[in-house]
Amino acid sequence: MSDTRPDWAPAAINLDQPSSARVWDYFLGGSHNFAVDRQVAEAAIAFKPDLPDVARQVRMFLRRAVRTAAAAGVDQFLDIGAGVPTMGPVHEVAREIRPARVVYVDHDPVAVAHGEAMLAEDPDADFIQGDVRTPRAILADPRVRKLIDFDRPVAVLLCSVLHFVADTDDPAGIVATLRDALAPGSFLIVQHASHDNQPAETIAMLEMWNSKSPEPMHWRTADRIEALFEGFTLLEPGVVPMPLWRPLPEDAERAAQDPERYASYAAVAVKPGATGATG
Repeated sequence: MSDTRPDWAPAAINLDQPSSARVWDYFLGGSHNFAVDRQVAEAAIAFKPDLPDVARQVRMFLRRAVRTAAAAGVDQFLDIGAGVPTMGPVHEVAREIRPARVVYVDHDPVAVAHGEAMLAEDPDADFIQGDVRTPRAILADPRVRKLIDFDRPVAVLLCSVLHFVADTDDPAGIVATLRDALAPGSFLIVQHASHDNQPAETIAMLEMWNSKSPEPMHWRTADRIEALFEGFTLLEPGVVPMPLWRPLPEDAERAAQDPERYASYAAVAVKPGATGATG
């Protein structure tokens, strides 16, 4: 049975079809999800009980990467596949260091509706509906162009989104289109799920997800993820299990304990050719 449609849910939303953005919101303890999202989330948790912790670790990596870019002088951010804004959104994190303009992009109408409401009074941030599989449309969107000057360094975030892109949709080509649009000194921030060194129960969770969700996941190896940064200079420590990307001192000991259990790699790279943005 469907949920009663809440006031914040756009009329076009199918309450009987799960969404990766809303499942992720549930993992993070958010309230912008439906019964069908919670059912899929709980089924995944049955296979991999630490999935909510994985979601939190992704947000922690995102915050560390955003701070790194902002500290290097970047004041423009494009967050593609942003999901429901929660737990330290990019504009709040970046502005802890410097004034920043931010555009969020997601294909999920609930994420967009919530984001637009949250940013309604913020002239330097926006949330648009778009699909990572059509990067040229995102880059050309008037609302993106209003806030983002691609002749200056930009940080592009691709966290928890590329593993929803099938090989037939050419994820490497998508990222290349984004890389080519960026000025020297720009940052590329990527987090991507991987089946490298994963136990049987994690693979079973992936198979379960793909059998229930209209948004199947396509996990990739470290080599394929590293290839997404072609032409950019990887910041230390390179492509590593997600918790190991520059953990805060208070998190370092925990991050070193079985980091591969998060089934995810993370990396940050800079487009060469400019000074002052080396991280």
